[in-house]
Amino acid sequence: MPELSIRTARSGDEGELARLDRATWSTLHAVTPQPSYDSFFSERSGPREHRVAEYGGRLVGYVRLGFATELPSNAHVRQIRGLAVAEEARGLGVGRALVRAAVAEARERGARRITLRVLGHNTAARALYESEGFVVEGVQPGEFFLDGEYVDDVMMGRPLV
Repeated sequence: MPELSIRTARSGDEGELARLDRATWSTLHAVTPQPSYDSFFSERSGPREHRVAEYGGRLVGYVRLGFATELPSNAHVRQIRGLAVAEEARGLGVGRALVRAAVAEARERGARRITLRVLGHNTAARALYESEGFVVEGVQPGEFFLDGEYVDDVMMGRPLV
């Protein structure tokens, strides 16, 4: 049985991460149009802000961690700003390992809280986050219109101290 490992992304992972992002895109979790880019990293979100999951020598997931806002008064809060797991790796604990890695990284960087946003109809992701200690802190009803339906934007968070 292959081992799952989590590590910080490297610049050489960019092409594989872009492919993974395109392959996992769905209105179940995405509010932006399907990505068509080849570059994955940005000025605000480079390799250092990503943890990647490798399973059986293949990159099968990532989590992106960033600041909740650019405000200095909010610098104690980190936010999960993206999470993706390859279809063939779902059910293997990859998402849970990535969430735990993001929580650990936020703590190591001195954060006191970690937050995220998840679409209301993404029940699997919500259940994962709840099982890892996140609670619903707010709901924006019908915030997004996706595939002909209005979908809630759910804000979740948890303390790190």
